[in-house]
Amino acid sequence: MDDFLIKFFPKIHERKLHAAENNYCKYDDQLLQLFTSSLYLAALVSSFGASKACSILGRKPTIFMASAFFIAGAVFSAAAGQKWVLILGRILFGIGVGFGNEAVPLFLTEIAPAQHRGAVNILFQLFVTIGILVANLVNYGTSNMHPNGWRVSLGLAAVPAFILLIGSLIITETPPSLVERGKETQGKAALKKIRGVDNVDAEFQQIILACEQAKKVQKPFKKLFKRESMPPLIIAISLQVFQQFTGINAIMFYAPVLFQTLGFKSDASLLSSVITGLVNVGSTFVSIFAVDKAGRRKLLLQACVQMLISQLAIGWILHVHLKETGSLDKTLAAVVVVLVCTFVMSFAWSWGPLGWLIPSETFPMETRTAGFAFAVSSNMIFTFIIAQAFLSMLCHLQAYIFFFFSAWILVMGIFVVFLLPETKGVPINSMVETVWKQHPVWKKFFEDEVPKSHEMA
Repeated sequence: MDDFLIKFFPKIHERKLHAAENNYCKYDDQLLQLFTSSLYLAALVSSFGASKACSILGRKPTIFMASAFFIAGAVFSAAAGQKWVLILGRILFGIGVGFGNEAVPLFLTEIAPAQHRGAVNILFQLFVTIGILVANLVNYGTSNMHPNGWRVSLGLAAVPAFILLIGSLIITETPPSLVERGKETQGKAALKKIRGVDNVDAEFQQIILACEQAKKVQKPFKKLFKRESMPPLIIAISLQVFQQFTGINAIMFYAPVLFQTLGFKSDASLLSSVITGLVNVGSTFVSIFAVDKAGRRKLLLQACVQMLISQLAIGWILHVHLKETGSLDKTLAAVVVVLVCTFVMSFAWSWGPLGWLIPSETFPMETRTAGFAFAVSSNMIFTFIIAQAFLSMLCHLQAYIFFFFSAWILVMGIFVVFLLPETKGVPINSMVETVWKQHPVWKKFFEDEVPKSHEMA
């Protein structure tokens, strides 16, 4: 928004006004990128504190803490009069993201029955996409509220944060979390409530057994770096890295900037980002219905093909037709918007939700919160890198940035084919025996296991 740029980034606003300015470089500013990326740096650091909070306090209080940080972030952001207050608001938002992204996927995975775990967990990603859409609609609606539309836009983030806070007081703590903290009676009662039946003995015994194994591990972060813990850790971190190097956040964060680069006016670019938001939400429903039927691997591989075609086509059109000055003709600009939508579509039913689902379901109980903390922190550090670097990369690489992301998508497809096991329908506490020890590559990490009696000694 121009009012926002005038107040905090006047040099960028001046640069933006010059019609002859380089199309690819008019938003290249490290401080503007820091405004976006500082959130993810804060989330990276806070995810490890969130892991401890999940283990010691439980999933429910951690979600409450996330909502409190979100509300504080909204207040500071909306009231900001100076850059440092604005950045502080982003940091508070980031801590909320770190706590929320740690606790919510774990919460959903632990309450879901095995046959519906994928669909339930993807509800997390679904509501993230709904949040993105609502944010785009809010931005579009407040873009003509001068001079404080940006304050309204940032301040309204307190509304979903308040809903989350109320929800965190209502929800039932997960049975594994309660048992893990020695509250077995409450854990069984919670399981009966969640399942809606009294006969939960078999499932509860699985939870008890997993928690007993977990208690033998005094230092989960140390255990995480042992040989037998490497397969789920490598998969979790790799999925987060790949998720960011699809280029999705570059497109979603900077959709208005990207569309302005193509020659759309400010309002039209915001409206175009609303369209991509709608596609994002609609396509996530595909994943909810398909993930527990088609499986994780098929969705990821299909998406790699669709994303690769979309990115290569966008890169080719911009390379041939968008010069440093001027803009695309309307037909080609519309084609690029369609290609962006096909890219977002395939990401939304694959790497977006599954990047969170798979790490949340593949770690054993003893390293689950610690392992997921590494997944969250990996996601945040690479989101930070992309957010901090994208506008500069767009300036220097120009259309070739889309070929850069295409190369990564090719690597991702190869990774899925050879290294990613299928986890569809596997009980969460049986992953080691059923998945990792049966995989042609990862089973080698378990072949030299030390007998448990010797290990305990």
